[in-house]
Amino acid sequence: MRARPVGGMVASTVEITSASVQRGDLIEVGGQQCRVVDLFQLAHGAKRLVFDSGELLTMHSRTRLIAMRMPRRW
Repeated sequence: MRARPVGGMVASTVEITSASVQRGDLIEVGGQQCRVVDLFQLAHGAKRLVFDSGELLTMHSRTRLIAMRMPRRW
């Protein structure tokens, strides 16, 4: 895993699937970074991701992507 400083915090890169994607994940799609703001469960383990730009992406249950994830503060 590689860590990058983002706004003073360290973001780690993680492999995500439809089962592990979370709100706030930063995914690069088509050369643009998109932040996940909402998720909807679909049939057969798929999920529909809503990005902060309003665009949608449907992840099949076998889709694997790389995302940058900020550590959660408690």
